[in-house]
Amino acid sequence: MFTLCKPISSKKRFSPNRKLDEQFSFTLFENATSLNNTEWDGINEGRSVFLKKEYLALLEKCTNTKLLARYVIVYQDRKPCGIIYFQVVDYNAGIFGDLLSGQTDTTKSTRLKLFENYIGSNREEVLMRLFTCGNNLVSGEHGYVFLKNIGEELAHRIVVQIIELVSKEEKLKGTISAILIKDFERKLQPEELFIEEKYTDFFVEPNLVVDIPPGVKSILDYTQLFSKKYRNRAKSIFKTGQALVKKDLEAEEILRHEKEIYKLYESVYDKAKFRLLKLPVNYFSEVKRIYKNDFFVTGFYNNDVLVAFSSFFLMDEEVLEAHYIGFDYERNHELELYQNILYQNIEAAISHQRSKVNLGRTAAEIKTTVGAKAVNLICYTKPQNTISKLILKPFIGFLQPAPWVPRNPFKEENLQDSAEQQKERT
Repeated sequence: MFTLCKPISSKKRFSPNRKLDEQFSFTLFENATSLNNTEWDGINEGRSVFLKKEYLALLEKCTNTKLLARYVIVYQDRKPCGIIYFQVVDYNAGIFGDLLSGQTDTTKSTRLKLFENYIGSNREEVLMRLFTCGNNLVSGEHGYVFLKNIGEELAHRIVVQIIELVSKEEKLKGTISAILIKDFERKLQPEELFIEEKYTDFFVEPNLVVDIPPGVKSILDYTQLFSKKYRNRAKSIFKTGQALVKKDLEAEEILRHEKEIYKLYESVYDKAKFRLLKLPVNYFSEVKRIYKNDFFVTGFYNNDVLVAFSSFFLMDEEVLEAHYIGFDYERNHELELYQNILYQNIEAAISHQRSKVNLGRTAAEIKTTVGAKAVNLICYTKPQNTISKLILKPFIGFLQPAPWVPRNPFKEENLQDSAEQQKERT
């Protein structure tokens, strides 16, 4: 299947309607502004907010490392039937030096030790160029969308073939070290396709998801479901939070406070263990402009000073997706800013009549104290050269979840009720 199309190195690779077979073809684009609005956003309508054309154009302005975007529209009998989004991201050697330094000497081969010494002398050199199907800035399945009449297995065969073609063409412009397809809640079908194509699947840090039971009308209703220990802890957080004034910011307010918001975002970004793409300064005001009714930024003020913010998307009728946050670390302990942000996300979901809150990755243990449950995510990777085979193991190890202890704040009877209600929903 799909034998007609071969890799090409020139600008011809951006020619329209390159044949995959007699039925399917595709067109490759190198920037979002080149996309046909009707075709791209038409396929994506009602599917992923993170695949909207205007949003992807904003991501092209990310800094800190080189980001190239590639866009594909797939056609069935000359009619658009699917879209695929790729990111090509450079990783400096210094990143891998930090990863390798966490391994004990007894686990390192002679080759790996020599490689680590090389990294130490060349920290700014681009060591790996990762070709990602999906979005490195958000978790979840935001790499491709197909019309429903294109079955799952056929869609995956098309995606894999186009990945092979486009990644090989990118290699002609500069080495592609590895391919990454991210993030899925279950294994992709057919499984044998990914085995045959020599992909390795692995778990990454899980998403933390809060299910809000029917009948919960307020954050106090929600915490009443907690055991005494966690209910008292929530009360303490709320009491500390009385020193905070919370306000949903209008578009002009986000624009007016853009520098303050970005500084708080940077304070969190700078403490991340893995710093790669950095949002453009105007990210939050632009996202609010693009998603006027579906994107929200909440400011947390203490004595009229912005000390924290949270942001979220209303994804559909059920889900609130927590997005980027920022806070003043020097005030975090005093005002319990992070915990107040978590509860604010849950409170926002309740007020917007959502039944699920996606709190994202990281800080898993803390998030379980507010009722979140871990949802495993699977990625697929495929090394493209000898060096990438050497560095992928520590890289994958870094992406995989570290040991942590999940907490259970709910009373036992509420856990059982919640499980039964969840079954009824599904």
